[in-house]
Amino acid sequence: MQVGIISDTHDNVAAVSRAADAFERDGVDVIVHCGDFVAPPVVSLFEGFELHGVLGNNDGEVAGLYAAFDELGGESELHGRFADLTFDGLTFAVLHGESLAEVQAIANSDQYDVVCYGHHHVREATEKGRTTLLNPGAHFPAVAEGHRTVAVVDTETESVRFRELAE
Repeated sequence: MQVGIISDTHDNVAAVSRAADAFERDGVDVIVHCGDFVAPPVVSLFEGFELHGVLGNNDGEVAGLYAAFDELGGESELHGRFADLTFDGLTFAVLHGESLAEVQAIANSDQYDVVCYGHHHVREATEKGRTTLLNPGAHFPAVAEGHRTVAVVDTETESVRFRELAE
């Protein structure tokens, strides 16, 4: 199974469209968003995918975001500030990650195969024991080109690859 990971889209419709196209080309089955959608309209751009998301510090229209997820239907869900997910037997912790100490503590707990976070706008894939600590990059206008990325996790090989979404 291919799991797409994205974060910090900050209402960037063009970047979300590019991400959805990249995920479709990569055969992604489910997408995980690590927060900072900002407003509900970008959620509909993930139509056709099973989408799981968490709230970030810039997600102001919370009721609207929940409603947008409801409109996607199926298994899509906005999980609040934290999600505990399992895909193909691989366990994922998902949070926005304002506190790097919290992110590190979850990774060091050895409870998850993958800990996904955003907020810091810098892509990362680091091994911490059995856990992969993963920040997919961001799409905020001030983010450097090399970090305007998404990630794809292959649950069979437990590998991570990044996809650049340059304009």
